[in-house]
Amino acid sequence: MENRSKAIDFLKASTDAGLPLKVVADLLGVCGRTLRRWRLDISGRGFSLDRRKGAPRQVAHKFTAQERQKVIDTINDPRFADLPPGQIVAILAEEQQYVGSEMTIYRIMREEDLLNHRGRARQPREPRPVPMLEAKGIHQVLAWDITLVPGPIKGQYYYVYMVMDVWSRRILGTEVQDVECSKLASDFFDRICRDEGITSAAAAVLHSDNGAPMRSFKLAAKMRELGISLSFSRPGVSNDNAYAESLFRTMKYHQSYPLRRFRNLDAVRHWIEGFVEWYNGEHRHSGIKYVTPNQRHFGEADAICAVRQQTYSKAHQENPHRWSRSPRCWKQPEIVKVNYPRPEQQRSI
Repeated sequence: MENRSKAIDFLKASTDAGLPLKVVADLLGVCGRTLRRWRLDISGRGFSLDRRKGAPRQVAHKFTAQERQKVIDTINDPRFADLPPGQIVAILAEEQQYVGSEMTIYRIMREEDLLNHRGRARQPREPRPVPMLEAKGIHQVLAWDITLVPGPIKGQYYYVYMVMDVWSRRILGTEVQDVECSKLASDFFDRICRDEGITSAAAAVLHSDNGAPMRSFKLAAKMRELGISLSFSRPGVSNDNAYAESLFRTMKYHQSYPLRRFRNLDAVRHWIEGFVEWYNGEHRHSGIKYVTPNQRHFGEADAICAVRQQTYSKAHQENPHRWSRSPRCWKQPEIVKVNYPRPEQQRSI
């Protein structure tokens, strides 16, 4: 405060001598607006307050050391050891006692490191880390889920079990049942691994959400027997299993998907069989440069993309003035990542 008063006295003497306020501010190393504010405060109240955030202040109504200790003793009283401040102040008010407001008690608890878990209720869980996986070839990362399709009666549904290879986007197997259970899921993957030749040497990872069959002990035991690791989405985050969700979206928006309902279980199985044949053999997937999942899964995609690249390079050489940038890259993605941040997100982080 004394330094500010001296600065204002120096400002008054300098301006009386004809120096501009900006010159005086530069000499003192402060902003001109700051000098004007100090001058107004000192001329009006005789002093200037430090209004910067975190600056020490003299608070007239601040708790004394005795009052503060009384709040701490009250909080640590056995009667209130497992109660939040909101209940403590209510009980004390009934007993015609007042030690401080609820917010004051919270502030003191925070400053004294007493704002910890109280009582026997379950403590909040730490957020589950983002499941990040990489696939550099087939049978390394599998994604699966179960979706519902409508039955003949309103409220009746059939369950479609479906698993795909994340690297090639190929549907490895499907199954349609009228119930959802861990036994069926276990048998389903036993058949898939046998048909696809997936062994423990592949070190495959099975990624899914947190549904009951996915979290079941029976499926976990079967995966351990087959040598497959399990990976799960974070609770409430559907994007963590985006590959399976995207597959179901393509399935339910296919032109042949019934507008209303399936007649029976056999009708669902017949339709799913045709969809899988179309998806694997005819559908040109945007995530793998518009080749079919079968072409990528069985090693034909690189040759197809090489022809496309040659076609674009030739067109660029014939008419370079029509191209504002380099020809499109048709190279197949070598690594498929699950839940890795995009390049623009990495820059923002």
